[in-house]
Amino acid sequence: MFYRSLFPRDVFAELDRIQRGLQQGGGDLSPNIRGTARGGYPAMNVGSTPRSVEIYAFAPGIDPASLDVQLEKGVLTVAGERTSVLPPKDAPATVHIDERFSGRFRRVVTLPDDVDPNAVDARYTDGVLHISVQRKAAAQPRRIHIQ
Repeated sequence: MFYRSLFPRDVFAELDRIQRGLQQGGGDLSPNIRGTARGGYPAMNVGSTPRSVEIYAFAPGIDPASLDVQLEKGVLTVAGERTSVLPPKDAPATVHIDERFSGRFRRVVTLPDDVDPNAVDARYTDGVLHISVQRKAAAQPRRIHIQ
């Protein structure tokens, strides 16, 4: 017969896991409709292909002119400001819940050494900033012809 305890064998390890989760902003202890907070604002996806590094920053409701994208010494920085849509403080309105981020933001991504800082393309469409950084020609995969 298989016996399983209702409590973990190492209670202290379980308490330590819960404490780490709480210190990291809830971790997997407080799921919500937006998922678990893993980074900052804007949420980002970073991936690579043999020819480029692709970065997607999800920043709906931001004026593209207020975004600042810089690449220096292999570090990509996305910065900007998201304005508040709340009524002014002196308005006769009461805000009950305010979960939308507003204010200045900055995200930094370290890129591999083989990217070409002169071959960067950034486009903002439907609230998604897509940045494509091409790899240097020497780093491109190439087919070797066998004689």
